[in-house]
Amino acid sequence: MFSVPGSVRVFVATTPVDLRRGFDGLAGLTREVLEQDPLSGHLFAFRNRRGDRLKVLFFASGGYCLFYKRLERGTFRLPTGEGMRLEIDAGDLGLILEGIDLSSAKRRARWRPAASG
Repeated sequence: MFSVPGSVRVFVATTPVDLRRGFDGLAGLTREVLEQDPLSGHLFAFRNRRGDRLKVLFFASGGYCLFYKRLERGTFRLPTGEGMRLEIDAGDLGLILEGIDLSSAKRRARWRPAASG
């Protein structure tokens, strides 16, 4: 497990992708599908069709990093969203990687500061 600072955003492709893609292929999907800059330092998650593999791409210390997890049994349960992408909390990504289905998780109300702008 890795920890992620609160300032880092996590973007998830809701449609399955071909995980034979490497760094450059996933960076291209980040631009085209997620409509984000892969060099931003944020995390970009992609799942295969069967749902038993997940890759997370991010850029740190002058190069791309790729986290790849394959489940021996079961599938990753990603949240559903409208369109081809959605944004989740870093904590939610950790729960997904641990095998927790967020659709059945109960959330408690939390205070959040008002967005400035």
